[in-house]
Amino acid sequence: MNTQQIETFFATLQAANPHPETELQFTNVFELLAAVLLSAQATDVSVNKATRSLFAKAPTPQKMWALGVAEVEQHIKTIGLFRTKAKNLVETSRILVTDHGGKVPHSREALEALPGVGRKTANVVLNVAFGEPTMAVDTHIFRVGNRTGLAPGRNPREVEDALLARIPAAYRVDAHHWLILHGRYICQARSPRCAACQVSSCCDFEPKTTAR
Repeated sequence: MNTQQIETFFATLQAANPHPETELQFTNVFELLAAVLLSAQATDVSVNKATRSLFAKAPTPQKMWALGVAEVEQHIKTIGLFRTKAKNLVETSRILVTDHGGKVPHSREALEALPGVGRKTANVVLNVAFGEPTMAVDTHIFRVGNRTGLAPGRNPREVEDALLARIPAAYRVDAHHWLILHGRYICQARSPRCAACQVSSCCDFEPKTTAR
């Protein structure tokens, strides 16, 4: 994908969805952090179902810490790895209260020091909560980056670095959302919907054709 194709790619996605948003449901920065922490190896739909009741009881780190691991587990037991995630979420809440005044830090280093928070989670929080032009490479963005030729890479960090280098600055803050949604609904893993793709003319991927 060349420079002009990249510009067309993102201009087209922007025109179709000028104000993209995460599909995770939250009402404050702490809830965003908690939802992203819980979303590892889980769908946004399943996380939203679980956090509806969880956030009603514990919308702040103080209340989440007070809730305790056992009760958090009861709210999120439908999500994969729920025991580990409950432990990490409660410990993260404790650290936010004791070390950060109950606030989610606006610092990659501080975010990644929290239990269960890796680079991808930190990138989502920095982007969605604080408007930083970060690139959280999940399975969808990794696939789209490689399949389209936009940002080929052998691992998520390579794809992240390539995306940040190649995406024009004007699109960088929202690019994370556009790429996730594109991968989730159009450029799907098993059967990419190339016929419905608005940016197929910019893409390096050649769909298989059925032999006659």
